[in-house]
Amino acid sequence: MNSSGHIGIMTMKPYCRVLTSCRNSSIFKFPSSKSNHFIADNSSKFQSQSAHGRRFQSCSVQILGKKCGAHSNRRAFSLSDPSWSQIRVYRSCGGVRGGRRGVLVISNVGSDFRKHSTSVESHVNGKGFESIYINGGLNVKPLVIERIERGHLEEESSLEFKEPEVNFDHSEGLNERKVEREVPEIEKEAWRLLRSAVVDYCGNPVGTVAANDPGDKQPLNYDQVFIRDFVPSALAFLLKGEGEIVKNFLLHTLQLQSWEKTVDCYSPGQGLMPASFKVRTVPLDGSDGAFEEVLDPDFGESAIGRVAPVDSGLWWIILLRAYGKITGDYALQQRVDVQTGIRLILNLCLADGFDMFPTLLVTDGSCMIDRRMGIHGHPLEIQALFYSALRCSHEMLIVNDGTKNLVRAINSRLSALSFHIREYYWVDIKKINEIYRYKTEEYSTEAVNKFNIYPDQIPTWLVDWIPDEGGYLMGNLQPAHMDFRFFTLGNLWSIISSLGTAKQNEGILNLIEAKWDDLVAHMPLKICYPAMENEEWRIITGSDPKNTPWSYHNGGSWPTLLWQFTLACIKMGRPELARKAVALAEERLSVDHWPEYYDTRNGRFIGKQSRLYQTWTIAGFLTSKLLLENPEMASLLAWEEDYELLEICVCALSKNGRKKCSRSASRSQIVVQ
Repeated sequence: MNSSGHIGIMTMKPYCRVLTSCRNSSIFKFPSSKSNHFIADNSSKFQSQSAHGRRFQSCSVQILGKKCGAHSNRRAFSLSDPSWSQIRVYRSCGGVRGGRRGVLVISNVGSDFRKHSTSVESHVNGKGFESIYINGGLNVKPLVIERIERGHLEEESSLEFKEPEVNFDHSEGLNERKVEREVPEIEKEAWRLLRSAVVDYCGNPVGTVAANDPGDKQPLNYDQVFIRDFVPSALAFLLKGEGEIVKNFLLHTLQLQSWEKTVDCYSPGQGLMPASFKVRTVPLDGSDGAFEEVLDPDFGESAIGRVAPVDSGLWWIILLRAYGKITGDYALQQRVDVQTGIRLILNLCLADGFDMFPTLLVTDGSCMIDRRMGIHGHPLEIQALFYSALRCSHEMLIVNDGTKNLVRAINSRLSALSFHIREYYWVDIKKINEIYRYKTEEYSTEAVNKFNIYPDQIPTWLVDWIPDEGGYLMGNLQPAHMDFRFFTLGNLWSIISSLGTAKQNEGILNLIEAKWDDLVAHMPLKICYPAMENEEWRIITGSDPKNTPWSYHNGGSWPTLLWQFTLACIKMGRPELARKAVALAEERLSVDHWPEYYDTRNGRFIGKQSRLYQTWTIAGFLTSKLLLENPEMASLLAWEEDYELLEICVCALSKNGRKKCSRSASRSQIVVQ
């Protein structure tokens, strides 16, 4: 008799009591894959290196005992089938000196997860994820596995990198034989600071704090682990061969995804990922001297402005793919819970709405620029990350009867989104002249000025600033509104993900090189250009004292953007540009104590409210250095053009379309090499 489990919502307190050493065991019902043995071998070395100076200590000699859990007023996914009550992993996190013997209790459900359906409802936009189900024999007895760690007696296994699945056309000279070099002091310092920022949960590393400044008496939320901030830290660890912290981070944040999120009696969608989380130590009820560690996530209910972090789920998917590409541990992304997490995020992003465009509609402050900066609508940063996450999901989703409609929706959105961005967001001298001659108030399906843009919107600074060669993707596009500011992160990720055409991607780097004094100057790189000043600043930011002209998000210089610039340059065969930027940063970052951002038009001053020892500044520098030393790794983190996607157009599915599709206009920009 076939039985099935049905995932429902019930109030529970998901503890991670573990009857084994908390290091190196699976926390989501499935044992760790063999491809991750290299992580286990390095874990003791990793912990010994990072224990000194760590902000969050997991044990104290004065503590009698502890257990790890989740905050009591959160709600989590659980399985309504009674048989699933047996399928839990119990982990003892009590610090017992001497022995490392433990027992892992786990159901045998994960032995062959490919035999179980991971399907969602046939419609990708189904509103209720109570309909997610898992088929197969789940009424099985728990399997008790005894695991003994042997310390230095364990055999070390080497990491085998998978051959890149993308072909770079600009990779000449990148695969030259590498020469051993002496590690400079600045890199040694950076690694020491990065390891000291690591956060432990139940004795396992789960992330890095946003900033670890010992002189900061009011850290606010800088002592939390942010999803977007952790990405450069994760890549630095992965490129160094230390993947345990990244795997733990991915799984723990996945667990947080399903918790209840409520602001003023309203709960957003289940797929929302938290902006950040903090490991808190709270007294254990009914036990003197005992305590428990809990993960306390922030989904935006504590953020300034109470804005949901739209980019968190997109970054999570991007990091999940990067983890598999670099470590070769593809079993992680194939797990049922991880597949479900991907689909929850996509369900949120691909939900039907009133919008006429394939771009995501978001509020101000929903990404790295998390304060009011006039980016509400369809900001390029979100669209580029959305496109990247869709391409990641296209690779990682297991295709079966339950996911085929979702895969079809992904393909359609990828095609539509690439066309929309390439056709309408691109700005160069030719396009500006075209906008300058726009006719307005065109009521027709054949209108040239589709968004009714008024030519007077072209700012005076742009006319003299745009070079004759090169261009960029504008910051935002809505009806009757074009935001002509240059936003660095969105343009860099358009290159990395091939959201732009090959010609456009080359044009973006040409523009950065031509306008180096404006976009890089003394410290790479401007988060946006130019800054809003005077009346424009007062109206759009609401006179924000932190986003004054040429400061913070309003034209400040952010060293963390360096790793993304490096990745884009290597992909396009321009590593010399990245080396030039890294050399600039290397002169100042250590001397200035690794600031979060720099102020002034040329980036000469440390930001007036900048935190020092900012983790993603440190990690961004290290990741840039590692990528330049191993440029072949860039092919694992970026994408080349997918020509099959260009042939997919939803217009072709309509037999009674009102007009011929204009997709050929975008396809004509593709340079086939």
